Parts: sequence; structure tokens; C-alpha cells
Amino acid sequence: MMQLRKSTERGHGNHGWLDSYHSFSFADYHDPKHMGFGPLRVINEDRVAAGQGFGTHGHRDMEIISYVLDGELAHKDSMGNGSVIRPGDVQRMSAGTGVRHSEYNHSQTGTTHFLQIWIMPDRAGAEPGYQEAHFSAADKQGRLRLVASSDGRDGSVSMNQDASLFAGLFDGDEAASYTLAAGRLGYVHVARGKVSVNGQALEAGDAVKLTDVDKLDITGGDNAEVLVFDLPH
Repeated sequence: MMQLRKSTERGHGNHGWLDSYHSFSFADYHDPKHMGFGPLRVINEDRVAAGQGFGTHGHRDMEIISYVLDGELAHKDSMGNGSVIRPGDVQRMSAGTGVRHSEYNHSQTGTTHFLQIWIMPDRAGAEPGYQEAHFSAADKQGRLRLVASSDGRDGSVSMNQDASLFAGLFDGDEAASYTLAAGRLGYVHVARGKVSVNGQALEAGDAVKLTDVDKLDITGGDNAEVLVFDLPH
């Protein structure tokens, strides 16, 4: 089964400094039909105004992945990490037993546009951790590039869950296929542009949930940037 989730159906909150769209229930947006998918709990599409951001706050028992589309995102945490990530960078913070951190738009002039992704870990009470990696446009052009996984293979960031996250850029005749093992869930989120998944036309912010589907085909890209999740039930 393939279930379409249109961009316009997402939750939305505009706080002035933050314009955020929620694929799943988050903060003041609650929809019992969209509480998550497998261990995938949050995909927030955030646009943060220049010089603004999320003050220091705490997390625990969550794998938090940040994927920057435009701009610069500054990060500081209680583990002593501090960095600025930009388009092509993937950052993973394992909250585990507890972490405090802050995130800010590093630029004083432009908006930072990024995806904040939360994946529930396979166990509670893990040791907190942090990792980041860069994947160039060439790495992702016309293919699905592994950017996060349970074991950190192929240079991906690692996480405490039996899940894989792929990113791809598709335009024109570029296409890719991915096989889901029996019993696995697939989730496709279009970060920008237009693309078709198994013949279903999708636009920026759209997503599809795949259950009992053994293969997904990505075709018909128009300056598309796509995230593909391979998830356990």
C-alpha cells in the first residue's frame, strides 16, 4: 500500500522567527492519524530567520538528524560539540540519557532552511553522541546516497536504530530504484522540486508511506531533492 501525504495537509506554525511545517504531530499540532511511521517520529521543515534560533533545551532517548537545504545552522550542546552545518551536511545527535543543545541561524542576513528529523532509538538509556558528515551534490546526483544508518557504513552517520536514510537529487531522465526487504516500511519525503515515486507525482513537502511494497522507483525529477527512509515496523 502507498499512502500519499500532501504538503498542504501538514501541520503549520509561524512564529515570526520560525516558519515550520510538521509532517507528524508536534508541539501544538496534533493529529492521531499522523503520530509517526514506524520509529520515524518527526519531520519538521523549518525556516529560521537571520540570527534567530532555538535556545538551549533538553532531549533524551531520541536520534535527531538535521539536514540543511539552504543557509547555515549553528549547533552547541552539553557534550562540548559546536559547529556550523551547511547544505550537504548531515548532523546526528543521539540524545540517549540526556543532552542539552541550542540551534541558531548562523547568518545575520539570510534564512536557514532545514529538515529536523527525529527517529526513536532501538533502546532507552544509550550514551549520548554526536556526528556529522558531508555529502556533495555529486554524491547524490541521480542516485540514492546512504547518509544515515545503524552501522555507519559507506561513510554515513550512525544511529541507534535499525533504519537507513538515503538522499538523492533527480532531474530530467535521472532515475533510481530501491528494494525494501519483506516486512520493512518505506517513507519518501520530497524536500524540494518535483518527482514521481512508483508513478505518483509529488511536489516539495509531499510524502508517501509505503507498506507491503517491495520496490520504489524514482523518476521524472524536476530539480528534486528526495529523502528515502527504510524503516522497521
